[in-house]
Formats: sequence, C-alpha cells, structure tokens
Amino acid sequence: MLDQILGFGQIIIADLVLSGDNALVIGMAAAGLSPELRKRAIMYGMVIAAVLRVVFAVIATNLLGVPGIYLIGGLLLFWVCWRLFVEIREQVDEQAELALETAGDLAEGYTGAPRRTMASALVSITIADVSMSLDNVLAVAAIADGDTTQLVFGLGLAIVLMAFAATMIMKMLARYPVISWLGLAVLLYVSGDMLYRGFTDPITGVFALLS
Repeated sequence: MLDQILGFGQIIIADLVLSGDNALVIGMAAAGLSPELRKRAIMYGMVIAAVLRVVFAVIATNLLGVPGIYLIGGLLLFWVCWRLFVEIREQVDEQAELALETAGDLAEGYTGAPRRTMASALVSITIADVSMSLDNVLAVAAIADGDTTQLVFGLGLAIVLMAFAATMIMKMLARYPVISWLGLAVLLYVSGDMLYRGFTDPITGVFALLS
C-alpha cells in the first residue's frame, strides 16, 4: 500500500516537472501565428502531445519484459535528468509561462501578418513533442514498473495537466523552483534503480542476454 502511495506521488511530481519544455515549445510555436490562430495551435499541439503519450505508453508497456530494456531505459532517463537540470538552470519554466500567456492573449505579442503558417507551427510542435512525450512516458512507465493503474493514472494526469492547467503549472514551478529540484531527485532515483535492475535482474537484466 505504501509503495503504491509513493509511486503515485512520484508520478505526480514527474508529470509536473516534465511539462515545462512541452509548454515552452507549444507557446513559442504559436507565438509566430496571427492572433486568431494561436489558441487553435496551442490546442492542436496539446492534442498531438496527448496522442503521442498514448502511443509511447503502449510501446513501453510491451517492451518492459525485454532483456536489457531496463539498462537502456535507465540510460535514457539519466539523459532526461540532465535535460531537466539544464532547464532548471536556464529557468525554462518562467520562459514557458510567458510564452503561453503571450500566445494565449490576443492583445499581446506579435499581432501583424503571420510569420509562419499553421502547418509549419504544427510540424515544429510535433517534432518537439516526440522527444518530450517519450521523456514523460519513460519516467511514468519506470515509476509504475508494470502497474497498469499507475501507468494509466500518470498518462491521464499528464494529458489533463497539459490541457487545462499548463499556464498555472508554469507559474507554480517558476515561483517554487524547489518542486523542480525535488522532481529531478525523484527521476535520478528512478533512473539509478533502473540501471541497477538492468544489471542484476535475472530475467530483464543485461546478463540475461548472455545466457
């Protein structure tokens, strides 16, 4: 019971801290559009991110039993940790908050002729969303560790937060950076555990490939 509670807590923190780069890319891509297209671009961008998370979650679930997958996942999650560390240092959450607010306010930001088309904005968002959605699903899948309830909860929470509370989350993370540092600590712990199991687990560990 306690393990499940801790798991849900870790998933909530991971979903919060990994939403910053997604919000920044969507906001910046929408900012180059004419005012009447910005909110549509933000909405489409979040739908794309949600669909990608579902696809990656299905793939991740099917790969969990493959020998060596925990080692690979641990290394990828360490890369996510490094990116998150850089984002915290560069105050990405504050930039994301400003980008979303500017793009969502028709009276602010660029109001002239569109500097890019909706199609080009969505291409930029989709390319960035592939990486960011993979990061989010990888972290949630690693924490859930085969628990379907936790995986679905983490996936659903990420989508809901993105769709309805992105700007609010960016404000909170910008005001309380300790949350981001806590999230980084959680992800470092999870990635370290994945690496350990990637070497020692008799079924999915890397040595299972040699037997």
